[in-house]
Amino acid sequence: MSEKPENVVYIGSKPILAYVTAIMTAFSRNPEVVVKARGRSISTAVDAAEVTRTRFLSELTSEVTIGTEEMKGEDERPRNVSTIEIIMRKSPEAKKPSGS
Repeated sequence: MSEKPENVVYIGSKPILAYVTAIMTAFSRNPEVVVKARGRSISTAVDAAEVTRTRFLSELTSEVTIGTEEMKGEDERPRNVSTIEIIMRKSPEAKKPSGS
């Protein structure tokens, strides 16, 4: 079994702030964090990345990749599932929040 990289945060069904905490923890060890999600978890991934950027780490830049994976459904037939990968990096040139 392969070990997951410590700079990757997989999004599921936990509350958004749980993922924000995971992203912040990953940033304490890495200059780059990758947030990955599939299907219905995509909106949670976007929310977690935006909360991290707007409330905690304003110096972040992000790069988004979207795609589709083919998975077997409950009836064993293949179905397409949307995916998102948000690569977040610390950058001194990133926009600072207004009022700072």
